[in-house]
Amino acid sequence: MTTSPNLTFNDGHTIPQLGYGVWQVEDDVAEKVVGQAFKAGFRHIDTAKIYGNEAGVGRAIASSGLAHDELFITTKLWNDDQGYDSTLAAFEASMERLGLDTLDLYLIHWQKPGAKSYVDTWRALIELQKQGKVKTIGVSNFTKEGLQEIIDATGVTPAIHQIELHPFFNQAELREFGAAHGILTQAWSPLGQGGELLKDKVVTDIAEKHNATSAQVVIAWHLAIGNVVIPKSVTESRIQENYASLDITLDAADVEAISGLDRGAEGRIGADPATADF
Repeated sequence: MTTSPNLTFNDGHTIPQLGYGVWQVEDDVAEKVVGQAFKAGFRHIDTAKIYGNEAGVGRAIASSGLAHDELFITTKLWNDDQGYDSTLAAFEASMERLGLDTLDLYLIHWQKPGAKSYVDTWRALIELQKQGKVKTIGVSNFTKEGLQEIIDATGVTPAIHQIELHPFFNQAELREFGAAHGILTQAWSPLGQGGELLKDKVVTDIAEKHNATSAQVVIAWHLAIGNVVIPKSVTESRIQENYASLDITLDAADVEAISGLDRGAEGRIGADPATADF
């Protein structure tokens, strides 16, 4: 079985480049599908407090027969828990649900600039890392300005930045900022939404060329441009197909053609981190 390549963080730890996401997966379903993901070959699982399925992920880990050092587990701090002390408490609650003693990666889920608490929240993540409770810390859904602010305030640069990213919204500017600061980029909603991207003729032609599915080609594009990517499916055959994207190698022309689908801000599906306040 092909194994995911690892990318190296700025703190020296590594992350499997291809992971499995569980957004909008109910807790009891999460236990089943994460088990299927492990069976398919995935070792990197991405969850969050707000998903309501950390306990299900924890049960899947416990019943997998896999040692924690064979796995890479991410969860995220929800917006209501931002602030120094509340972050520390929320982390402990997440760990109890996951059934873990140490976490591989902890992220601030959204910058939520209106609350003005993300710097104190980042300080709490730094403390958790110092205590050895988290190996690596990062953020999700920040602006360039927000990233620069937490770096300037603490001297600690996030290891990874998880953002909405797909060929219709390829976030070149944020990826370039991250690369210049040694921050890996991770893509959520990597296949877009509603199937439009997967039906695009550029994508379907490249899929036919490689005898692959459109989803496999888009995942391969993410891998080719250096993203960490966390596709989600609750269908076992698609979980297996997504993992098999590792066997597809796009050429430079393929990558350029898919990158050319970018629509800029018009391609955004989710909230804008600069204004999101929920």
